[in-house]
Amino acid sequence: MKIVQLKREFNSSFKYITPPQTLKSPLVLVFGSRFILENASIYDKVKALFPDGHLVFGSSAGNITSNSVDDESVVITAIEFEKSSFIVKKTNVFLDDNKTIDSVKIGKDLISTFPKNKLKHVFIVSEGSFINGSQLTIGLNDTSKKDYKITGALCGDSARFKKTLSSYNEAPKEGEIIAIGFYGDQLEVTSASQGGWIPFGLSRTVTQSENNILYQIDDKPALNLYKNYLGEKSKELPAAALLFPLSVTLKNSKKSIVRTILSIDEKNNSLVLAGDIPEGSKVQLMMTSKDQLLNASELAAQRAINKRKNNPELAILISCIGRKLVLDQRVEEEVEEVQLVVGNTTFISGFYSYGEIAPFEGETDCQLHNQTIAVTLISE
Repeated sequence: MKIVQLKREFNSSFKYITPPQTLKSPLVLVFGSRFILENASIYDKVKALFPDGHLVFGSSAGNITSNSVDDESVVITAIEFEKSSFIVKKTNVFLDDNKTIDSVKIGKDLISTFPKNKLKHVFIVSEGSFINGSQLTIGLNDTSKKDYKITGALCGDSARFKKTLSSYNEAPKEGEIIAIGFYGDQLEVTSASQGGWIPFGLSRTVTQSENNILYQIDDKPALNLYKNYLGEKSKELPAAALLFPLSVTLKNSKKSIVRTILSIDEKNNSLVLAGDIPEGSKVQLMMTSKDQLLNASELAAQRAINKRKNNPELAILISCIGRKLVLDQRVEEEVEEVQLVVGNTTFISGFYSYGEIAPFEGETDCQLHNQTIAVTLISE
């Protein structure tokens, strides 16, 4: 495996942050600021650098490399696989303008396009504005018996939440979902995710909801109850909601999923979450500290590397924008914790997202997570 990385900031050209080298038909991951990706020339500039590359773009809420975490930049990670191969597929949520977005069908149709023989892993770069991430993962898990796992992310737009962009071999645009399938006998991919958030307060029952909109908890208006828990912090809504997500435990499940609150609806007294919250689920407020988030990053990396036979050559980190806001000036320490585990010879790429896709520990099916860090380690 050969890897090169470049970075571009506003009004500048791409500059190598690793020694330059010639790559053959590389997978080119281009993560960065939505504002820069909107530039009409960005695709042509990346294509000129890697004319035979497979270019995958995704907007972010912050870019991750071994050296830094950047908000307003674009980072290229180009990978040449020498002993294995990959296939890139794409779809768009607006393929049929006459229908509402069926996120389950989109995921099911997308994963069905991959040949399953020797498929080791699928990595998703999904638009993050229109797709229902919870339903997307249900569709992606359509194959009942599989030897591969799925990780990935919903793209971001910093803390603006205006629109996200993504694409494969074309200029970045809205609505695009890209899936990268990795193949090969010598390819080794492992992954793990961890949150670091701690539930507090009473466990309550969701009594009225619709998809990702939470109307009532214990037959009481959800927003009123949430404000009561937050106290003085409720004056800082909706921004404060990123710092106090919900722990959601589904019926007949012992495992909880963290759900970010994206917005509030004063008129309907409801909360809009970043994923589905079915009626009958149990919910609790959550809180954290910087040290707890950093410890979770180390644990995720350690779990991912403990599953491996060989040292990883590439680590793809997907972390949530909510974690970034909490860590603030210490945000680069999250990457440092992972680097300490995987070693200095492992290249790091990734971004802060609106949703992380990864399985629970010990399971195969992927889930949509919020406020987690998902670590995917690759070597061949």
